[in-house]
Amino acid sequence: MYAVIKTGGKQYRVQQGDVLRIEKLDAEVGKKVTFDQVLMFGEGSDIQVGADAAKAKVSAVVTEEGRGKKVVVFKKRRRKNYRLTQGHRQSFTTVQIEKITKPRAAAKKVAAEAGTE
Repeated sequence: MYAVIKTGGKQYRVQQGDVLRIEKLDAEVGKKVTFDQVLMFGEGSDIQVGADAAKAKVSAVVTEEGRGKKVVVFKKRRRKNYRLTQGHRQSFTTVQIEKITKPRAAAKKVAAEAGTE
């Protein structure tokens, strides 16, 4: 089963056991994190979106925190002797997806559909 979650202004397709590098979260290494903004989950033809997906949760464990490589920002205005060099390092958090939890109503609905076939 996979899910599409939203965190840090980006969307990620995740499965159990995936390791993701996402925007910095306020959590220490080894702590559990829950992603509530689930846009979609399912597998094969059993895909849930909308209100059913919004009730699902994805839990993960923080495995690492750090900063990315330095990006050099160089500004120049010709013939004016203006040169400005700056650097930027983006902070990140690495998480490992533990499990995708379906809402109870969706689980019953999928079981009912499987029983009628």
